[in-house]
Amino acid sequence: MQHVRSGAGATASTGLLARFAEVRRRSLQLVEGLSPEDCQVQSMADASPLKWHLGHTTWFFETFVLPALDPDFARFDARFAHLFNSYYNGVGTMHARPLRGLLTRPDLETVLSYRAHVDAAVEQLCVSFDPARWAELLELGLQHEQQHQELMLTDLLHAFSCNPMQPAYRSMPLATVADVPLHWRRVEAGLRMIGHAGDGFAFDNELPRHRVWLDAFEMASRPVTNAEYRAFIEDGGYRDPLLWLSAGWAQVQDEGWQRPMYWSEDNRHAFGLHGLQPLQPHAPVCHLSYYEADAYARWAGAGLPTEAQWEVAMAVHDADLAAAGQIWEWTSSAYAAYPGFRPAAGAIGEYNGKFMCGQYVLRGGSAATPPGHGRLTYRNFFPPSARWQFSGLRLVREL
Repeated sequence: MQHVRSGAGATASTGLLARFAEVRRRSLQLVEGLSPEDCQVQSMADASPLKWHLGHTTWFFETFVLPALDPDFARFDARFAHLFNSYYNGVGTMHARPLRGLLTRPDLETVLSYRAHVDAAVEQLCVSFDPARWAELLELGLQHEQQHQELMLTDLLHAFSCNPMQPAYRSMPLATVADVPLHWRRVEAGLRMIGHAGDGFAFDNELPRHRVWLDAFEMASRPVTNAEYRAFIEDGGYRDPLLWLSAGWAQVQDEGWQRPMYWSEDNRHAFGLHGLQPLQPHAPVCHLSYYEADAYARWAGAGLPTEAQWEVAMAVHDADLAAAGQIWEWTSSAYAAYPGFRPAAGAIGEYNGKFMCGQYVLRGGSAATPPGHGRLTYRNFFPPSARWQFSGLRLVREL
């Protein structure tokens, strides 16, 4: 299938099934210590309840993996096909996304039973069939669940930020981030290759690998920090319309933006998964929209890298470009298909391709990204107004 290149034929079934158990277990670990009420709440239309995430990732295996092995397998509850479908029109109807928080039934205990039922079916059927029948789809399901594990944390953080009690998801002080000087890393002009190559997993939007021409440029050795962004605020960055794209300036005016999401009014504290903490001046600034990242870059006399610049610079200066993976980094590239892109056949082709409009690409990964899930060619994407993700920026200078 075109959607994934996983090297499935060489993967031992026992190893992949062990990974299946590990990834599924991590989702449950993310909700340990939370109440059923914590798992039920939906704080905005763009977020989903944790209970829904647990159900939807299970629905993915039940909908795409199990039928490939046994078309007659017994579904846990036929109604879940509608409740936990996200946006796959090719397999049926779905409950409206903004109304997921109203799904008090099934309760959390039932959703956990649903997960156990599907897990047992996957493990039993996969053992009975040649890995060529299921390994690629199973790997795609695991990568999909890891994406939702990150969303579980971002969605819960937004919900907790709406609570005047300012609850902490995990109560612990943050480690101090050292002051790392910024250096500029040059990349010479030339014809370069970007996109996924090799036998490892890749989503279809990372393919095909292709050539791009890049003029010479310099990219910052680290992301922009809280202290640097605070200087932008203190210099009137949120009050100067000349720094902003028109749609961004309208957002600033309509929603009263004055600082990054989750910063306190004194610009000295930030709310996060560990509760309200003093703002660390040297940590990468986080929870910025594309509009804010673009405005800061303009104020700083620089720009945002294209995704090709980002990928090439990371490959050329891998050892020098610090802090990649702490935040998703906005690029100036609109989310669009690579030359020669073809979505996979059937409903699974709805995974990425149909969202290639009106969004921007982010690169890297964040502290909420599951270990081992990211890679150099990974293309995350969000609307330019999105702020609740762990998103920041790194500067580039054209030469």
